[in-house]
Amino acid sequence: MEIQTVKQRFGIIGNHPALNRAIDIATNVAPTDLSVLITGESGTGKEFFPQIIHQFSARKHGSYIAVNCGAIPEGTIDSELFGHEKGSFTGAHESRKGYFEVANGGTIFLDEVSELPLSTQVRLLRVLETGEFIRVGSSKVQKTNVRVIAATNIEILHAIQQNKFREDLYYRLNTVPIHVPALRERKEDIHLLFRKFAVDFAEKSRMPAVTLTDPARSILENYRWPGNIRQLKNITEQMSVIEQDREINEHIIAKYLPDYQPVKLPMIYEKVIDEHTFNTEREILYKILFDMKNDLNDLKSLVAEIMQKGVESAELHQNHAQTIQKLYEEAEVNGNVNKSHNINIKRTESADIQDTEEIIEESLSLEEKEKELINKALEKHHGKRKYAAEELGISERTLYRKIKEYNLDL
Repeated sequence: MEIQTVKQRFGIIGNHPALNRAIDIATNVAPTDLSVLITGESGTGKEFFPQIIHQFSARKHGSYIAVNCGAIPEGTIDSELFGHEKGSFTGAHESRKGYFEVANGGTIFLDEVSELPLSTQVRLLRVLETGEFIRVGSSKVQKTNVRVIAATNIEILHAIQQNKFREDLYYRLNTVPIHVPALRERKEDIHLLFRKFAVDFAEKSRMPAVTLTDPARSILENYRWPGNIRQLKNITEQMSVIEQDREINEHIIAKYLPDYQPVKLPMIYEKVIDEHTFNTEREILYKILFDMKNDLNDLKSLVAEIMQKGVESAELHQNHAQTIQKLYEEAEVNGNVNKSHNINIKRTESADIQDTEEIIEESLSLEEKEKELINKALEKHHGKRKYAAEELGISERTLYRKIKEYNLDL
């Protein structure tokens, strides 16, 4: 069946591809008995699609019952859906059939199905799986042949995470999903809907229909419409009654859109976080902080260990250098140091904890050192013993004796 024919039959206005896709799915699934879940924001016209499915199905001659699950008190929802026996609760003066029993052979539309209590969800799941139900206050199992179409304006998966909706029931209802787009996604359809509502109200009230100027139409199409089609219809009827001028300009229409912003600026998005989610996120944050604290303590311990090892290493190098220096001094005194022997001395400065290596290649004999110093002093003072002796810090007589002793050539 053509989509345009379906639109004309059910009074659906618009040509948006997403809307046409939703209508196409509804007409294709209608001949089957599959469960359908319709999703979309409040006021988008979800209630038309169960009627399309019912009218194009083999059940079109059966009953069609629409139930607003959010409008029925929790204490009586089971009785409304499945019926009750006389005396089953206070006020039950006689037996009563429920919607599933009355709609046997037809279609039942559960609007706002996410508002059902968990206990009622269990009963509904049994009907979908086996076609069986039990009246309140009875033990007799009854059969029903009902096609269930459900709708919701909330994110069901989020409700499942909050343990407010059964996951198995969701997949049982969501055999065929249909999503109805929001009005702000159908900008090209907004003026068509406005004109339809204006003409319908004018015919009913016997007055000229209101029209829009181009700037007013632009405002209408760029508004975000949180109330969707329902809000657009209400505003159209308000302007039709209140405004004397039948042509609506941008200044007039702005008065009916109090939260309209001509310039779209970033908005603060307020996300409602439930207590369970808040506690979970808080526990995760605490765990991260504790892990960071433990890592910081481990890092402090590692640094302290490295510093301690560095200090011990510095002390070890210093003691080693002192030992070598002591051995060297003893060797100088005893005159037993081998001339061909090389000694590597590592001195560690405690200020920057850096090792330096000094290699002494020359002979360490005391006799040789004295000869060398005497020769240098005499050469410096051109053989003058007096000045050489003063340079060496000894007497001239001692210098003379040393020159004779070492057989130094002058």
